[in-house]
Amino acid sequence: MRSDSLFAAFGAAPSLALSLLSVLYVVVSAYVYISLIHQISARAAPQRSGVDAATRSFGLPEAILAAVLIIFLLLNIGASVSRHSIDFSAGNLLGNFLLMVFLVLFIVTFLQLRGFDVGSLGGFSKIGFLRALSTGAILLFFAYPLILWADVITQRLFGGGSSRQNIVEFFSGSRTIEQRIMIIVFAIAIAPVIEEFLFRFFLYNVIKRYFGRLFGVTFSALLFAAAHAHFPSFVPLFVLGSCFAIAYEWSGSLLVAMTMHSLFNSLTLTALAFPEIFSP
Repeated sequence: MRSDSLFAAFGAAPSLALSLLSVLYVVVSAYVYISLIHQISARAAPQRSGVDAATRSFGLPEAILAAVLIIFLLLNIGASVSRHSIDFSAGNLLGNFLLMVFLVLFIVTFLQLRGFDVGSLGGFSKIGFLRALSTGAILLFFAYPLILWADVITQRLFGGGSSRQNIVEFFSGSRTIEQRIMIIVFAIAIAPVIEEFLFRFFLYNVIKRYFGRLFGVTFSALLFAAAHAHFPSFVPLFVLGSCFAIAYEWSGSLLVAMTMHSLFNSLTLTALAFPEIFSP
């Protein structure tokens, strides 16, 4: 009897240690992002009377274009929600890609005609690629517990739905190597660049210009989550989008947010491709 109790105690020890490490991981992650927010606020304090250099020249034309883009996104989201199911296919993926590329090219052309230096505004030359990669990897490492807990809480409160997005389901169900390669290229190389440009570089900076950083982070993350038109993953995507915006604002370079986005998608697809390695 005593031997059984002793073995049970030893068996419970690893589980308890893992639980404590998990809680510590979440606490440290929250502390890291709260610290980033405090650093952003401290840097912005001397500039409260004006607008920072990254958005100083954004004016009414950019606000009008941003409003049009937001209305377009909301209409598209409403159309997606009104349909009970979405026939996600290679054709839909290609159509979304072409539409997003058109939007980015239109905005870039508009800004250049207005005399903006898009590279400087996005901080593309502010830090090198390797530094952006390492910074993005570290910040994503500390963002993951917040995203996973948001997913767990959502499933507990609402349940009854997979938090895996349509493109993830499409990847899992794809039977040809061509489809998987297309999804991998889109998710790792294309979507992070286009989405970060639209939601973090343009919409966030315009919203921040008129309503402040907090509203900019919140509203751009809400749009980012809603644009994926998948209710079970809305809260985790909102947390993810907020982390991207905080990372972009803190680092001053869109490359960091793009790197985080690309790494997140890479890990998601890797977990799907090798389910025996990663737990559900």
